Amino acid sequence: MIAVNPLNSASVLAAFGAIGVLVVIFAESGLLVVGFFLPGDTLLFPAGVLCAGSADQPPRLALWQVLLCAAVGAVAGGQVGYLIGRRGGRALLARTSSRRVKAAAARAEQLLARYGYGKALVIGRFVPLLRTVLHPVAGALDVPARTFTLWQTVGGVLWSQLLVLAGYSLGSSVPHIDDYLLPLVAVVVVLSMLPLLVEAWRDRRRRRSGE
Repeated sequence: MIAVNPLNSASVLAAFGAIGVLVVIFAESGLLVVGFFLPGDTLLFPAGVLCAGSADQPPRLALWQVLLCAAVGAVAGGQVGYLIGRRGGRALLARTSSRRVKAAAARAEQLLARYGYGKALVIGRFVPLLRTVLHPVAGALDVPARTFTLWQTVGGVLWSQLLVLAGYSLGSSVPHIDDYLLPLVAVVVVLSMLPLLVEAWRDRRRRRSGE
């Protein structure tokens, strides 16, 4: 039996394909501490690459299956995260010893307060770490269920489909790019961290200007 590392995108895709995408994205989108360490961007983008075939090699994954599983995992995970938040999210966050989780939860609250529910729920999907705690925090803050469902669905579908299609586009235009999945994942990790770095730089500027 092949050992599967849930933190490794290539391992998940090789073992489970589109179903692996659904399960991991579901967990990352809503299971708080569990999902905090799972790949999101770094799973969807390579999955899209593997959906692209070439003249001498058929696609390893079916694009429609990956798109469907990614959307279902993102939206269903977001709803479960919201329910977790409604039924004890604050207590769960208070009990965690992870500083990264607590910091992300504080940033999620700030994002909801700064941009409003709709915009924050869409933007938050594209920010690593933040998207895992955003939905439970929204539940803990009693964001109206109808508003949450609408905008987290919009954000989840946009995020999941855009990343898969971006990977598919690259795989279709660059021959044998799937042979370089590990370096590709590293590039996606760096790019996905840019929003966090930009926000940290802005916070630093705001603190300096307030001194």
